[in-house]
Amino acid sequence: MGIIREFFGIGGFTRTPEGAYSWQHLTFVGLLLAAMTFLAIWLGRRNRGRDSRTQNRVMVWAALLIDGFELIKIGLACYENAIGGNVPWYNGILYNLPLFLCSIQLITIPLAAFTKGRLKEASADFVAAFGLLGAGLGTIGAAQNYGSYPVLSFPNVVSGITHCISGFAALYLFIAGIVKLEKKNVPVTFGVLGAFCVMAYAVNRLIDYNYMFLMAGDGTPYDILYNLVGGHKVFYPLSVVALLFIYIALFYLIYYGVKGYQTKKAAKKAKKNK
Repeated sequence: MGIIREFFGIGGFTRTPEGAYSWQHLTFVGLLLAAMTFLAIWLGRRNRGRDSRTQNRVMVWAALLIDGFELIKIGLACYENAIGGNVPWYNGILYNLPLFLCSIQLITIPLAAFTKGRLKEASADFVAAFGLLGAGLGTIGAAQNYGSYPVLSFPNVVSGITHCISGFAALYLFIAGIVKLEKKNVPVTFGVLGAFCVMAYAVNRLIDYNYMFLMAGDGTPYDILYNLVGGHKVFYPLSVVALLFIYIALFYLIYYGVKGYQTKKAAKKAKKNK
């Protein structure tokens, strides 16, 4: 029971965190990222060219797993608040809303798995655009987590798994040939991100939190941007949002650039073979 309590951190951790970018941190997230990549390549190649129902089954499992782990995390947070008595139990919900860039995937992956039509396509595009970025930022870049909790603890294990599920889903969509990244869905991607940024900022002001890292860097790479603007209360959040929008634009430009090059190359090859 002592080991279980220590893993979940019930009553507080007695172990000293190994620290951000320690060999334990990098080894742990390296193994997660390797497993993520292997599974995405294996399942993506296996399902490429198969019927849409077979291809989508993987996304269904990804949706169930990422939301399942998150619900367990929220449940544990509520339980700890309830037995601690220092804060309301529902703080476990308020401070675990899907309003971080990475946690938006808790909504978009299920939408990509369970809906149809343009909503499904746009959700898959969002997962493809931000899944790998979230996997990197939420594992290697999650300095605040590994500075606060031991590496092999519930908060870091669940965070690592859920972020890697996001990266897995993005990589799988590409390898299986599911994602289309059609130009008509680009405004939807911008709109979804913009809406979440507005909601995150509003919630931050209401409960004094830091969703989407719009208020401070909190030990993440966003600290670089925070320091560049001197922590300005207006310029910093605007800079974060602008950076995310620039990322989307660059992502689509690179994608269409590579796609255009491959199309031209294939056309030249076909012409040469005639």
